[in-house]
Amino acid sequence: MRYEVQVLPDLEFAAPNGKPLLLDLYLPMGVEKAPPVIVWLHGGGWRIGDRKLGPDFRTFFAERGYGMASIEYRLSGEAIFPAQIHDVKTAIRWLRCNAGKYGLDGERIGLWGSSAGGHLAALSGTTGSGILEDFEHGCAEFSSEVQAVVDGYGPTDFLQMDAYSNLEIISRDPETAPLDPPRLHVSMDSPESQLLGAPIQSVPHLVREANPISYVAKGAPPFLIIHGLGDSAVPVYQSELLYDALIAKGNDSTLCLIEGLGHAFFNKNDLDNTRHSVTIRWANTEQAEQVMQSEIKIFEMIEKFFYSHLKK
Repeated sequence: MRYEVQVLPDLEFAAPNGKPLLLDLYLPMGVEKAPPVIVWLHGGGWRIGDRKLGPDFRTFFAERGYGMASIEYRLSGEAIFPAQIHDVKTAIRWLRCNAGKYGLDGERIGLWGSSAGGHLAALSGTTGSGILEDFEHGCAEFSSEVQAVVDGYGPTDFLQMDAYSNLEIISRDPETAPLDPPRLHVSMDSPESQLLGAPIQSVPHLVREANPISYVAKGAPPFLIIHGLGDSAVPVYQSELLYDALIAKGNDSTLCLIEGLGHAFFNKNDLDNTRHSVTIRWANTEQAEQVMQSEIKIFEMIEKFFYSHLKK
């Protein structure tokens, strides 16, 4: 069933240092009960982009009965880490605080992020509530925990960003990986270094704080991790690291590796005009890991994931 959608733009959820941070809210009309909320976190290397960068939020997935919230967060040119994760968690708390006002179910919130936004979604999901929070901007009595996370090709371990090249995906076994891989992410010009305000190798303590895998423990929300095998911006290995860490702790996690796709494909509204060949690995708290080859529609897979964990 498809619903009419009401758009509430430019809602202020915080104002760090006096600068308003805004979100756009997409509300399905005529639903029988309060809908769950999916929070979109845009990409752009933490240094460009805004809440308008992404797919059509009416179609994905407000028309399908989800509240969609596309949020801003401070970019690295205006504030270094952890400002970005503070903003994400503040937005989640704000949505819970105001769920009744907008007819939303504040107990069922999912995150969906692309690239840098995938990193922030994963970081928010693995830290839960109470870690990397800034309560000065309101709604401190509300939790920032989420019930499901979709991480699209986000960095998860900054110091291993240069460990493997996706330009030739032959093997990601450390014994057969290139002896001298390209070093693209350690300079001060890299997005990761600009996020932290220093070359990443010089601030290992900040790297640990910013890495989603630093916080993986049993009890994380379900994760769907999606990565294109042709991605030359963020190595596929970053998603494999997070997936392996999650299942090692007994969490529900799915890794979907897609043939023929590069970076930033979530921004394409016509992505599901064709099926994509994928390798899917998954495990949950009750089953050992399983692996399968399949052909899927990507947005369709994401909607099924959110339905399973936010609507059932």
